Amino acid sequence: MDDVIDRICAATNAHDLDALVDCFADDYRLRMPVHPGRDFRGSTQVRTNWAQIFAGVPDVRAEVVSRASDGPMRWTEWRMWGTRRDGASHDMRGVAIFEVAHVDGRERARACRFYLEQVDDGRDTVDEDIRRRVGP
Repeated sequence: MDDVIDRICAATNAHDLDALVDCFADDYRLRMPVHPGRDFRGSTQVRTNWAQIFAGVPDVRAEVVSRASDGPMRWTEWRMWGTRRDGASHDMRGVAIFEVAHVDGRERARACRFYLEQVDDGRDTVDEDIRRRVGP
């Protein structure tokens, strides 16, 4: 299996930090257009982030719900879930758009636009949500 998306998912589910970090180019760039202060560059930060996730959500699991490819681009829809150490639910869903390239003989993620968010409690209706965001 050399599809980097499959390797990311498998390494996440195996909680294999080294295999997961190996899926990313050293100069990997993550952009979070909805949260631009969280953008970062480098596989070292990937390691830091996932070490915290594996420690904080010891049963974290990932699933690629759907995907599409065009050249070096991989559009992926994800679900990541588990239970945090404090007992709270961790349930994230959304889209990650990867740019991949062959680096050192393997397909690796070079960049990503990341749109995963924590699933809310579902109490707000669409009308309540829009009112809260734009005002009465």
